[in-house]
Amino acid sequence: MEFTPNSLLSFAESLWPINRSITGAGVRETLSIIKGVLPNLQIHQVETGTKVFDWEIPKEWVLRDAYIVTPKGKKICDISQSNLHLIGYSHAFKGKMPLPMLQEHLYSLPDQPDAIPYITSYYEPRWGFCIADEERKLLESGDYEVLIDSDHINGFLNYGELIIPGDSTEEIFLSTYICHPSMANNEISGPTVTTFIAKWLSELPKLKYTYRVVFIPETIGSLTYLSKNLNTLKKNVIAGFNISCIGDERAYSFLPSRHGNTISDQVAKHVLRYLDPNFVQYTWQDRGSDERQYCAPGVDLPIASIMRTKYGAYPEYHTSLDKLGTVVTSKGLYGGFKAIKKAIEILETNRNPLVTVLGEPQMGKRGLRPTLSTKELMPSIRLMMDVLSYSDGTNSILDIAEKCLTQYSEVFDICTTLSDLNLIQFEN
Repeated sequence: MEFTPNSLLSFAESLWPINRSITGAGVRETLSIIKGVLPNLQIHQVETGTKVFDWEIPKEWVLRDAYIVTPKGKKICDISQSNLHLIGYSHAFKGKMPLPMLQEHLYSLPDQPDAIPYITSYYEPRWGFCIADEERKLLESGDYEVLIDSDHINGFLNYGELIIPGDSTEEIFLSTYICHPSMANNEISGPTVTTFIAKWLSELPKLKYTYRVVFIPETIGSLTYLSKNLNTLKKNVIAGFNISCIGDERAYSFLPSRHGNTISDQVAKHVLRYLDPNFVQYTWQDRGSDERQYCAPGVDLPIASIMRTKYGAYPEYHTSLDKLGTVVTSKGLYGGFKAIKKAIEILETNRNPLVTVLGEPQMGKRGLRPTLSTKELMPSIRLMMDVLSYSDGTNSILDIAEKCLTQYSEVFDICTTLSDLNLIQFEN
């Protein structure tokens, strides 16, 4: 498998047309495509009515067709043209009604007249259609035929889980959601980047940590997963990321864990600072995805979010304007992939160096410092000496990079050189 911008975009295109919701055939089809790349992905199902903390798995939504026919016989709000046209989880309906009555079941965005909004009603029975406001304003008087061919059945909530074993039972947790229909940044980008990260991890010859990767419906899926695995997660997970909205080119963004002081927070901020010094840093009060569940009181997993433009922070959010090729691009997806990859590389290699000699080492005899003393000390030598001075076994490589205002990779390379010369050893 190639890890290139075009290969990420191609995979995203395969997920694009699927009509997903929190349950149903769209979720299973999406998981099947992901399993084609990650053959060890385990697909689980949880029955309707199962209690998951304060929630309950809803009935499975089965949708076959939905549209409206105008008085002149034109078919509009046809889900075969856009799966955003129908309110998610709409109940079945068939009948004829005048325009004023139909208007009570139509939703549009006057401020974005060419956009079809994305609206759901998972836990309250209703039906309705979403329509571009400019099209809504052209609707003529008369009777409209409405068809929603759907069912709510005792079925299942499905999710995917992949365990990639490492040398340690300590785990890095990666989570993304697969419950939105055809929207690019808010939905497609997360599972696309996560699939490629999981594939990359699966192909590495050696891993320090074990990786737990889940593809779930947002909110109800994370609650379900936590209800089944909470003790294991609290015991083993030392870091992790919620992966969402990671495919556009406009920004890089960071949303912290609830306390903001985990290794995940530290790594994420370090990575983004050097990818884009102007990255947007949010607070816990800006949360809105599954970090709400993973960092909830009593759960308290060390989960942060690395994103491109955050959900709710771009104008196309939750509308038909959130498209592949315009909002989400191959370059944007690859940038998101690189950010998560760099964060994982730091987690995998971050250790505590301890200097092996007392006092300052004699660097000249090792060819690490000029034997001719001059007024100025080269910056590279100064950095090496700073790294040595912080290598007391209590600071990690990342801690030292932060103290020295230097990119992790530079300090890591110095530590590798010093280790090869037996000037430092690693405590973990």
